[in-house]
Amino acid sequence: SVDCSFSRGVCDWKQDVDDDFDWNPADRDRGDGYYMAVPAFVGHKKDMGRLNLLLTDLKPKSSYCLIFSYRLAGERVGKLRVFLANKKTTPVWEQNKGKDERWRTGKIDIFQGAETTNNVTFESERGKGKTGEIGVDNVILISGLCPES
Repeated sequence: SVDCSFSRGVCDWKQDVDDDFDWNPADRDRGDGYYMAVPAFVGHKKDMGRLNLLLTDLKPKSSYCLIFSYRLAGERVGKLRVFLANKKTTPVWEQNKGKDERWRTGKIDIFQGAETTNNVTFESERGKGKTGEIGVDNVILISGLCPES
């Protein structure tokens, strides 16, 4: 497995230069490193912030599972979407409301066909709310399909 987490990961993360705002590091409650977050008050409604995970070493014709922690905290905070480079127009994963402020786990299967996915984009869309944040942490890439549980 490949650790792509922000504090100690080995992956290449890049802010999108054509979006409306950047994701920023936020300290974890436990004090052991940081996660990436977009506070609810950044930008205007419907503005987007994109954080790209560049995947250079994926083998063609194999499958991977991208596992990550996410949190949508606050009322009407917005949307979190994940896009794969070879399917830029349709998100492969989307969440627009947290039941509470807890961290949850997202999983995405990445199938490598003739085209290799070389980029995963985490996109935050600003909502109407003024409090809370959208956060992403503990991004890990493992070989094979995602486990069911």
